[in-house]
Amino acid sequence: MPKISIILPTYNVEPYIERALQSCINQTFKDIEIIVVDDCGNDKSIDIAKEYAKKDERIKIIYNEKNLGTFASRNIGVLNSNSSYIMFLDPDDYLELNACEVCLANIKGNNLLQFGCKKNENNETSFLHPKIKDYEEFEKSINRFYYISWNLCFLIVKKDFFIERIQKINRRFVYAEDMLVYISLINEKMIFIKDCLYNYIIRKSSICKENDQKYGIYLENLNFILEMIEKMNLKKNILRYYSYFIKMNIYQFLYKSHKISYLKYKILKKKEKIKRKYYILSSKFKKRVYNE
Repeated sequence: MPKISIILPTYNVEPYIERALQSCINQTFKDIEIIVVDDCGNDKSIDIAKEYAKKDERIKIIYNEKNLGTFASRNIGVLNSNSSYIMFLDPDDYLELNACEVCLANIKGNNLLQFGCKKNENNETSFLHPKIKDYEEFEKSINRFYYISWNLCFLIVKKDFFIERIQKINRRFVYAEDMLVYISLINEKMIFIKDCLYNYIIRKSSICKENDQKYGIYLENLNFILEMIEKMNLKKNILRYYSYFIKMNIYQFLYKSHKISYLKYKILKKKEKIKRKYYILSSKFKKRVYNE
């Protein structure tokens, strides 16, 4: 049985999938399986994957009956995996060749490990790595409203833990699904390493054309996610942190879709920022009182 399954939800990524597959096949840690989930695109992405599968028995292709989107395709990949740990790779990106080796050496008895990435945009590379090391520091960062990436591709997760936390979420997403899944995975046995093991490529063509219809779908997704996390048994500080980002996005799309005026948009944003500042100051005060 392989130790790590790398899940690639695949839809119209013909120019890039070969590079992604190569980054999996050539991992320094070899005891892996590579699961390509065909989400019914109309290019030759899967034909390329099939050719690679003929040469490497670690590659398995799962075929969706219809287009289901990234969230469902990832979950289908997980359910068809045979490993103790799972990682996600978007096929227009690629992994560092030591990614699996480093992750497996560091995750140990934890449920989740988060690593950094190399972000490439307009041929310029920036390094984004976690500035924290464990759950305790995660909570401190949350209290200060520091940004912590919720991209699922920057994680290795225990398979059983992932299924336990995600199995009740049954919805098609086109926006912000990574945030909902990440929030669902937050637990005291999560750790962070600074190694940048993922190459995240920002392409102009990967940015969806924005219009009122898209904004409407984004708003539906964001409101659903806000409703979901309010029902979770989250600590108040964690709920406040993610609610802040969700609400700021909701206000932005309400304004862009002409559902609220610019003045109301600015007022709503200002209210959220005031509340955020209050929570930060309150957290600092409680810490000082506790230390005294």
